Amino acid sequence: MNEASPALCIDHLRGWIGREDIGLDIVGEDLARKYHATMDFPGEPPGRGEIAPQLIHFCLAQPAAPTAALGSDGHPSRGGFLPPVPLPRRMWAGGALTFHADLRVGDATRRISRIEDVVLKQGRSGTLCFVTVSHRLEANGALVLEERQDIVYRDATMPGSAAPTTPAREAGTHRRAKEAGAPMLFRYSALTFNGHRVHYDRPYASEVEGYPGLVVHGPLQAAWLCNYAAEIRGAPPKRFSFRGLSPLFDHDGFALHANEAEGGLALWTARQDGAICVSAQAHWG
Repeated sequence: MNEASPALCIDHLRGWIGREDIGLDIVGEDLARKYHATMDFPGEPPGRGEIAPQLIHFCLAQPAAPTAALGSDGHPSRGGFLPPVPLPRRMWAGGALTFHADLRVGDATRRISRIEDVVLKQGRSGTLCFVTVSHRLEANGALVLEERQDIVYRDATMPGSAAPTTPAREAGTHRRAKEAGAPMLFRYSALTFNGHRVHYDRPYASEVEGYPGLVVHGPLQAAWLCNYAAEIRGAPPKRFSFRGLSPLFDHDGFALHANEAEGGLALWTARQDGAICVSAQAHWG
């Protein structure tokens, strides 16, 4: 057992099931402009009243804990809305979204979040605790999207340990080379108010969490894939899901891939050796 495990009481943590949190925000023109620039989208950013890119809502109504209340990893200290899981590493493992309407620049939004489940498992890397959160996003009083967010907490990785990898996969029918340097990761962290130091603090990422470089955000990869799907089909998907499989680092050469699949597209990010980092599914029906 790891050092954190004895303090992990699943019955106590499951007491958080049913807790809710509400956040309010506006899809501002300044946010749309900065998001457009960070993501390197072509053309001009959307103006007031125009459709905002899918998954820009990851930037909206983020919790704003005081800096003094952040943990050593840059995340807010445990407790509050999310259960106080004592395992030291927290990651966004994946999620699923259903889009009911377009989000537009200038919309006033309301996010209602709820803890749906807390589950303890044993994996290859040790103890894992999965927290499932549902989000409902409304714009000007109307439902825009519903989302399931999967968060995983795990034991610490010793510096120098090999990062998990996935089997190589051949290139997709659609392929686009990408880069994700430190400036992009810093900008995305700022837009999403994400203080996790693995995305911008190289000494912390390597010396404390044991990674060989800065970690590319899973939601950022999901946003690339979702918008890539919309570009390929000429229309934004109605449903989109994604899952993190292995870490991607700022020095990695990688690409976005897509294949036709039953009812939609299968998409993924993969390093040059073909190892998949994030897999996704997009559907229009």
